[in-house]
Amino acid sequence: MAYRSILFFFLAMLPLCFLPAAAQGRVAKPSADAPQATTNKETAYDFSLVDQNGKVVPLSAYKGKVLLIVNLASQSIYSSQIAALNDLEKSYGPQGLQVIGIPSSDFGNEELKDPAGIRKYYADTAHVDFPVFAVAQLTGINSIPLYQFLCDPKQSLPGGDIKWNYTKFLIDRNGIPLARYEVDVDPADIDFHVAVESALSGKFKKNPDGGESKPTAASDTDREDD
Repeated sequence: MAYRSILFFFLAMLPLCFLPAAAQGRVAKPSADAPQATTNKETAYDFSLVDQNGKVVPLSAYKGKVLLIVNLASQSIYSSQIAALNDLEKSYGPQGLQVIGIPSSDFGNEELKDPAGIRKYYADTAHVDFPVFAVAQLTGINSIPLYQFLCDPKQSLPGGDIKWNYTKFLIDRNGIPLARYEVDVDPADIDFHVAVESALSGKFKKNPDGGESKPTAASDTDREDD
């Protein structure tokens, strides 16, 4: 009887072992018997992240906003871009922009190792005005599902795996990726601000050749109409 009790206890606890690995994953889908939408294509809203307190946050919490998802590294020479990201959040947050930061040590081990140190850096040193989530793996077979989606040309945008820190993904209000900007594109540049404004107004045009998207002249037309 003691052996059976131990066996039943082990079987009952086994599913709990898989919870941490699934935390930064896809949001649960309806069962096969539930009514299905006309398309099964995923969006950014179908994924979740883990915050610095270990809480799972579904990106559907930001549904209806334009997302700017950026992989951060506090010790990178490009960490000066954080100030520009703060400015974007302050300037365009009221219009519906949400910057999302995801620290990672994937490139040059340029993120701090201590979770407390990471929290202190982004809160007290960088003074971020946008949510910074837990450190995550963003490349390779163990990358979190959100980045598997963002880096899949069939579902998202061309470019494959991200190449370095501060790669920026601009996502429209429907959760569809609009543009990808590499580390050398400074979010402080006026062209980047124009791109954000175009995304917020729903007039951003994807580059048809699959390259890095550029804002269109529609922004100038909008200003003339004002």
